[in-house]
Amino acid sequence: MLKQLSRQNAAGRKRKDRGQALGLFLMALPMMIVVTIFSYIPMGGLIVAFKDYSYSDGLLKSPFSDPFWKNFEFLFKSPDTFRIIRNTLGYNLAFIALTLVISVAIALMLNEIRSRKALKVYQTTMFFPYFLSWVVVSYIVYAFLNPRLGYLNAIAARTGGETLDWYNTPEAWIFIIIFLQIWKTVGMNVLMYYASLMSIDSSYYEAAAIEGATRLQMIRRITLPFLYPMMIILTILAVGKIMNSDFGLFYQVPMDSKTLYPTTDVLETYVYRALIQSGNIGMSSAAGFLKSVVGFILVLFTNKVVKKINPDYALY
Repeated sequence: MLKQLSRQNAAGRKRKDRGQALGLFLMALPMMIVVTIFSYIPMGGLIVAFKDYSYSDGLLKSPFSDPFWKNFEFLFKSPDTFRIIRNTLGYNLAFIALTLVISVAIALMLNEIRSRKALKVYQTTMFFPYFLSWVVVSYIVYAFLNPRLGYLNAIAARTGGETLDWYNTPEAWIFIIIFLQIWKTVGMNVLMYYASLMSIDSSYYEAAAIEGATRLQMIRRITLPFLYPMMIILTILAVGKIMNSDFGLFYQVPMDSKTLYPTTDVLETYVYRALIQSGNIGMSSAAGFLKSVVGFILVLFTNKVVKKINPDYALY
């Protein structure tokens, strides 16, 4: 009798586990399909990076390049290579560092707010820019920076200050680009960090308060250690995309002004203009392939460094 009951219980547990597994699988299935269609299947097109692509011959019949690395040469032989690599890496390093610090700081401040109404207002305000396209943002920026009718120049003129031709001042755009990137994307990172803070058991803070810990000590000893895994994971993923640049940010917002190329020209914009002029998609495919390889190597390297420091925080 007992054996029969145990078999029935085991069978019931198996059915329950299968049902839960099926539910999780069905939840993940739409995203799996999207990733397969838009990420894995297009990987076959990387062969274009090694071919003299012809629209008449198509992907399979187009001959391979001679030499094999011909499509990669334009990136390394161009006189603008140093500039575009410097801008791409420099901006992304600034984005990674500033986004990490600012997002964590804002998440910690939100965690100290006790009014739910005020919390919702702050969250909505920070998250709203994430949904704006760079085309919309470019017109907002233009309204502020227009040389004749812009708000900033109008204020400067009324107060007796010096007006500035923003779209012919490359140095100013270093700060403008960084500010806009942080303003537009920090809300999403804050949301993830804040969600991690919500998962911390309140008993830790209660015990610390009984022991006489200050709020700063609680943040340092309790809150930040719980955030470290999320901070490291997001940083590793960001390092993997260090060769990528948001095309809209660097092309639409500066209005593709040639005088701003010294500080706004990155790999994406340079490849785009080269593709428009030459029509050679092999070169753009080569640039994408190179970025993917560099990103993959950087993810492996960063994860290895994290694993040596603290294996618990590594991705794998």
